[in-house]
This record gives sequence, C-alpha cells and structure tokens, in this order.
Amino acid sequence: MGKRFLRTAPITQTLAGTVLVGATLTAQANSEMLPADALDWQPWSDEQAANRVCKGRYVMPAYRLPENEDPRELSVETRESDYSAAGEALLRGDVVLRRGNTQLEAERIFVPANRERVDAEGDLALRDGRALVRGTEASLSLVNDTGNVKNSHYVLYEERLRGRADQLEQTGDQQYRLRDASFTSCAPGANTWQLVGSDIRLNQKEGFGTAKHARLEIKDVPVFYWPWLRFPLDDRRHTGFLTPTIGFSSDQLDYAQPFYWNIAPNHDATITPRWISDRGLLLGGEYRYLLDQSRGSIEGAWLSDDRGGSGGDANRYENLDRWYIDAQHAGRAGPRSGYQLRYGAASDGRYFDDFGSNFGESDRYGMERLAQIDYRGDTWQLDARAQGYQRLDDPLSDSDKPFYRLPSVTANARWQLGHGFYSEWRSNATYFWRDVDETQVPEREAATGSRVHLAPTVGARFERPWGYIEPRTELWNTAYSLDYGRRETSRDTTPTRSVAISSVDAGLTFERELSLGGEDYHQTLEPRLNYAFVPRTDQRDLPEFDSRERAFSKEQLWSPHRFSGVDRVGDLNRLSYGLQTRFLQDDSGREKLSAGIGQSAYFDDRRVGLDGNDETLPPRPELNPDVNPESYYQATRDRSPIVTHLDWQINQRWSTGAEWLYDDHRDLTERTSVDLRYRHPDGHVVNLGYRWEIEGFSPSVVPGDDDYRDYAREEWDLSFAWNASPEIDLIGRYLHDQTNNRPLEQLAGVQWNSCCYGLQVVWRQWVDDNDTAWVRDDFNDRGLFLRFVLHGLGGAGQDADSYFERTIPGYRPPAL
Repeated sequence: MGKRFLRTAPITQTLAGTVLVGATLTAQANSEMLPADALDWQPWSDEQAANRVCKGRYVMPAYRLPENEDPRELSVETRESDYSAAGEALLRGDVVLRRGNTQLEAERIFVPANRERVDAEGDLALRDGRALVRGTEASLSLVNDTGNVKNSHYVLYEERLRGRADQLEQTGDQQYRLRDASFTSCAPGANTWQLVGSDIRLNQKEGFGTAKHARLEIKDVPVFYWPWLRFPLDDRRHTGFLTPTIGFSSDQLDYAQPFYWNIAPNHDATITPRWISDRGLLLGGEYRYLLDQSRGSIEGAWLSDDRGGSGGDANRYENLDRWYIDAQHAGRAGPRSGYQLRYGAASDGRYFDDFGSNFGESDRYGMERLAQIDYRGDTWQLDARAQGYQRLDDPLSDSDKPFYRLPSVTANARWQLGHGFYSEWRSNATYFWRDVDETQVPEREAATGSRVHLAPTVGARFERPWGYIEPRTELWNTAYSLDYGRRETSRDTTPTRSVAISSVDAGLTFERELSLGGEDYHQTLEPRLNYAFVPRTDQRDLPEFDSRERAFSKEQLWSPHRFSGVDRVGDLNRLSYGLQTRFLQDDSGREKLSAGIGQSAYFDDRRVGLDGNDETLPPRPELNPDVNPESYYQATRDRSPIVTHLDWQINQRWSTGAEWLYDDHRDLTERTSVDLRYRHPDGHVVNLGYRWEIEGFSPSVVPGDDDYRDYAREEWDLSFAWNASPEIDLIGRYLHDQTNNRPLEQLAGVQWNSCCYGLQVVWRQWVDDNDTAWVRDDFNDRGLFLRFVLHGLGGAGQDADSYFERTIPGYRPPAL
C-alpha cells in the first residue's frame, strides 16, 4: 500500500452534496436498486423503532482518511499505483481520495499528467457529509466546476431523499443536468412513490430546477404527467404552480389550483382559480408585501353568476355575483407607536359559509374596517381609530347591524401613589353611526351621535402574605349629543350621566402542610368577600351603542359591572362571599386540585335594564312572551345562584373540571358543565363533556334574536384521537343535542403517516343553523375530505389540523 499527497485546485464539491442538497427531483436509471446499507441506511434498534414512523435513517460513515490542515490538500490512499514517464498515474485497489470534506472511493482512478481531472471506474462512492453519490464511472474536473457520474445512485442525508440517474452531469457553477433519473423519500427497498424525469436541470445558485417529461409513479404505476415542470430546490420562493387543494362533499367537487408569483424578495402574490362543481369558477388571489417599517396584504375572490349550490342552502344566491375583499396594512410609527389599516367586505352574509377554504372554518362574525394608531407609554396609553364591521348574517335585521366608530379616541393612565394607593384615568370620545331605518328599530337603538366618557378612579390595595383588602371607587361621567334622524322622539338629545361605582374586595389565605396518598401537599383555604354598590340612575334617554347585560358567571361574583360597554351602568347593592381551596404538590409546586364555592346576596332589586329605566322591573314572561323568560326573576331574586367549580388533576393521565350554577331557591340548575379528560404519553386523547343551560340564561338576548334558543340547551360532546401506532392516528367527535335529540356534529377520520407519505381521510356531518334562531331552519351538511402528502414533493387537500386542535382539546396532529 502506498500513499501520495498532491496539491491541486479544490475538487468539485457539488457532486457530493452542494450540488444535490435541497434537490427535489432526479431521474430513474436502468440499474438495479442498491441494498440499504450501500446507501448508508442504518435501521433503528427495536426499542428506538417502536415510536418512530421511519424505521431507520441515513448516516454517513466516518472518513477513512484524516482531515488535512490545508483543506486544499489532496490525500490519497491506494494499494497499487503505476506512473508513466509522461506523468500519468493509475491508482488501483480500494483507492481513497480526500480533499476537505469530500471523499472519493473507487476501484480504479486515473490521473492524467496535467492533473486537471480524475477519472474513476468500478464501484465508486462520493461523500461530503451531506450527500452520497454512488456510480460505475465518473470524471471530475480539478480546475473547474464540471464533472459527470454514470449509473448513479444518490442520497441526501438531511433531506432524507434518495434517487437514481443514468447520468449526473455538472455543467457549470452550481448547475447540473440529470438524465433518466428518479427521486423518492421512501426508505430503501420501499418505492411507494417516485418522481421520474427524462431531462432534469438543477440550478442551485438560483434555487430552482426544471424537468421535462416528468411523471409521478405510485408503486411503479404512472398516475400523473407533466410535459414540463419547475420546482424549488430550497426555501427560496419561486414563481410557479403550488400543490392543488381538492375537496369532496355529498353534492360537490371542489378543486383549487394556486399559482405563486414571486414578484420581488419583499413582494409576492398567489392567484387561485377554484372550480366548484355546483357553483362555478371562483377566482381568488392574495398579494403580500413587506417594507422596512410595515407589512400588508390584499386578498379577495370573485364568482360571477352563482349556479346556486346544493344542500339546505341551495339556490339562495342563484345567478348572483359572490365576492369578498380583505386588505390589511400595519406598521410602526415610532418606538412606542403603531398603526393598522384594514378594509373587509363581502357580497353577502353567507359567503364564508359557502366558500370557506379551510376545513371546518366557514364562520366569520364580520368583516372589519379599521384605521387605528396607538401609543404605549409608561403611564399613558393612547388610541385613536375609525372602526366598523360588516356583520356576516343573512338575513340581517337593522337592530343587528353594528355601529361604526367614526372616530373613537381613548386615553388611559395609571399612577402608583405609594403605600398601596393608586389612581387611574379612563376616557373615550366616540362618534357612533350606522345605516338603518330609524323608524324600524327600538327607539333607544335609533340614535346616532357622539359620546364622551370620563372615568377617574381612586383605590388602594393593602396586601400581606395572609390576605389583602382593596377599596376602589370609579366615577363614571358620560355625555351624549344624539341625532334620531327621521324618528320622532321626545327623548333628550343631549343626555348626561354621572354615577359612582364603589367596591371593597377582601380575602384571607390560610395554609397548612398535609400528606395524602403518600404525597406531601401544601393546602390553602381562601375565604373572600366583595361588596359592591352602584346607585340606581335613570338612563332612559341614553342610547344603546355598545352595552349588553352580562350573563352570570364565577367572574361576575366579584365584578361591580352588570353590563359591558359604558352606555348602561347597572344598579347593584350586593355582597358576594366565597371560599376556595387549593392543593399544591410540594415537590413540583403544581396544582393538584382547586375547588371553590360562592354566592351573591342582593339587598335591592336590579331595576336598570337595557331600556335604562330605573323605576320599573322587566315584564313578567307570562304577561309578555317577547321578553327573556328569565329577566324578571333575575332582577328580583334576593341571591344569585350558588357557583361551584372544581379542577382536579386526578393522576398523570386523567383530569376533570366542572362548574355548576345552582339556584337553591327554585331548586334547579341554571348552567353546568363537566369535562373528563384523558391524556396518554403515547399521544392518546379522550374528552367527554356535558353542558346544560336554562332557556334565557343570557339576559342580553330575547325571543326573535339570532342568538336566542327557545329551549334549554343540553349537549354531550365526545372527542378522541388515538395513536394506534406510530403511523396511524384515529380521530373522531360526536356532539349531541340532547334537547332536540339530534347530532350537531359527527366526525370520523384516520391519518396515516409513513416515512415517505401521509394520508388523511375525514368524514364530517354537521348542522348549519342558516343564520336563524329556529331549529326548523337548520339543515345538515356533510362531506368526505381527503388530504395526501408525498414527503419531499408536496401534496393536495385541505389542511384540517387547526380544526382538529380546536374541536379535540389536547390533540396535536403530527405533521403530514
């Protein structure tokens, strides 16, 4: 065995990695498939493979020659070497050449006298730590970026790709040509799919490749053909077609083919023609841009002459144009100041019900219109905006149309005064407007105009490790200037209101150490009292711009505000009392169990409602069927429902939570929820939930409103995701309306994820409420949704992962 060391220009690196790193397309050679070990494939051990989708990985073996101090130096190891008088060299017998990170192994290597190239024959292997190339013949230039390998097999270690080519040729600086080649991400010996092409050119400098006569084969059966194909080699964006989206439902085929346009490094656009068999051609698009201090996007879609669709909503918009637009821009105006601009609009309230592009996501509350700028200082927070919404309901009554704020200016501040004392300032000035017929809405909703709201606050919080007390008073001062348009009214058009909102919140904390079940715990016992007083104030002349009466909850026990917004201040004279206990694990500090109970005692009726009248109570439901059936009782009861809650981490896998609002006067449940959760380390998830809510529980809705339900709501919700194996996930959900004895949603699916492809099949049936409150208007919709991904190439179908995460709590779908 002899060794010789030469110095030449660096060997072309790209054939062993730089050329092929990131390549996503190669071509099929005529040679037989190599065994897995010849492709540097290392199987996992039985224990390692148990929880892995891929049963092995590509690993480059150790270099056979040591690294040189000078990366340009060429190291050679050979068993035999012959030299001619002209300076030619023939190396034979397990020849190894190394320069830098590139190592060439071959049976024979010929080096001409000019030392400008090397020719290798026999079973050769070229590696550089990122890729492997095997072949039978190779010619590599030592002075420029050219070379070729015949009958090649290659592996990209990090990308987990392998392929074959009759000939792999480097034609220039980071430019390559492959003839009759293929590539796949499947493990050696398992060609589930491969992409095959006759003439493939790779331009790594620009980050893209092209292929002629490319075809996709599944189990060696051609299933798709491209006369010409352009594809990316890395993460750089390139103009071209993206993977399509395909959806199937009971009466519909939905196919979308996006085209990506890389306008500039900071500008791009996507144009998406979408064919929906029962509606027609929908042309959609999105434009995005990124500037130094701002960013934005414009998206929209247009369908001319809707064919009417199918299902329960069929023919509702037949022969009408359907469209939407949503433009956004946001940026920084300074180190503490930002701004936002947005304009959204849709042709009708059910556009996204009919054309929502994401799985299970058909509902949007509204399309926002916004121009806003803010400032966030240490003391002051300022906000100025013009804002409105197009509410997406159809039909949409005038009463349900939201108000525009044109404009709205807010200034808030907080000061710490020392010794626990503090003061706050809340202020807002807004002009409210909406386009309605003033004669067709309730009088208190007919006005438009301006509102100025000033709310100084003083308070103090005295806190010790064993407890706290916090008195607080807010002084709400509100003034209006109103216009009732064509509506004749005797109401004051410049009403004002001043009212004080006072509260005292106090709590104690008792602690002890204890042992349960062989574990040490830190238990707390936390009694709490909260007194709130808000005097009755006549607000009949005040409009109803942004206020709604809040439904009772655990949070309402400790809040003096019965209404959201500032148009209504609910009178209140009540004392809330509660007790909470928590069990904290000593070793980790995690909460094992939390349980609490609380109730409010009322010393006066609550007379102020949405109508602002402080002298009368709500009508009794037996005398007026158009009022909320619970409103009179809620206003006159002398104590709230008893609120209890429980959160219990039973063990590492099981947990439960419950909340119960129980009326001890009527001996009935007003609202309850119970959840049982199972989480397994292997990824299994099971959720069982129960919900009950009395009719009229939310005081802000009345019969006839879209959100009102004329029955007590009782629902069961079962969802699961079961990791049957590292490759297979089974998912399902069943949501049942016990009151009306009907399923609200049924979902069943399977996700298969292998080393080289992923498949997701989901069947779903759900109830569409048709934007009304009446069960008689509901209809069922259903669909079969398919998504598949070929790892390293792309896929098609709707991405449902975000929907699964939302409806199956605790489930994190593995990436396809």
